Amino acid sequence: MNPRLDPQAAAVLERMASAGAPPHAQLGVETVREMYRTMRTTFGPPQTEPAQVRDLRAETPAGAIALRLYRPAAAAEDAVLPGVVYFHGGGWVLGDLDTHDAVCRALANLAGCAVVAVAYRLAPEHKFPAAVEDAVEATRWVARMAGTLRIDPSRLAVAGDSAGGTLAAVTAISLRDAGGPPLAMQVLIYPSTDMSKASASHEQFAEGYGLTRENILWFRDQYLARPEDAFDWRASPLLAPDLSGLPPAYVLTAGHDPLRDEGRAYADRLHHSGVEVVYECFEGMIHGFVLMGGVIAAAQHALYRVAQALRPALGLAKKPQIRM
Repeated sequence: MNPRLDPQAAAVLERMASAGAPPHAQLGVETVREMYRTMRTTFGPPQTEPAQVRDLRAETPAGAIALRLYRPAAAAEDAVLPGVVYFHGGGWVLGDLDTHDAVCRALANLAGCAVVAVAYRLAPEHKFPAAVEDAVEATRWVARMAGTLRIDPSRLAVAGDSAGGTLAAVTAISLRDAGGPPLAMQVLIYPSTDMSKASASHEQFAEGYGLTRENILWFRDQYLARPEDAFDWRASPLLAPDLSGLPPAYVLTAGHDPLRDEGRAYADRLHHSGVEVVYECFEGMIHGFVLMGGVIAAAQHALYRVAQALRPALGLAKKPQIRM
């Protein structure tokens, strides 16, 4: 095991290895989905004081999309808050509103903003670009319904982890190109940004670090309708012809993650395109660690860092009152 790996992350990997789960391709989609739900429960973050929670249904040109609205526990009922539209991870195949419920609750309380989680359509039942269409339309719906949701549409951000980080990046580009609604920030947590080739970190961490190279290829096969879709910027935002004029970004990666290098490459390209960007790598961590707050202490710190990045971008100068 790599000596630079955080001991708590190493313990998680040991538990995964002892479980002896075969590659995803040998299990089938529904079995992998159930494993993902179980893992979220087993490794999930500690419970925080409940945020105010309400399930919603957005009617959009892409169809009906289930959403979940979180408001900070300390917020007044009639307070108009800045908002974050959050896209869950899971390789565009796994995950739902429940797998990321604890993270969204914590983020709402830590940042002092409303969070709207999006249950976008999953592959392989709905191939690319269905998830992208849902992400963009859900964000437009939140901006359009901001008054009803008691959200300030001028202080709206997008965020997501893993596949959800990709969707957040692509949504930011899509809305820029469409002339709005404007976004105050994009938060990209260990995103996939280039499906067209393997980076050095793909090879370095291909086995033994949770997210394997074999399973990455399985996720892509489930998600993409055609191999050439990997070169579409909506699947690989690093290939977008122009990244200028995008909202400020906070990009977080994990040091022992196959996706580390493409996350860093996207942050670098944003910077060279004139976009304000903060890049932070949690060096001892593995892919997915932000969802493992029950067993990895750095997960809560990462959410705190995300919240601290969001607050000034959303016009929240004062530190929120956080009850854990």
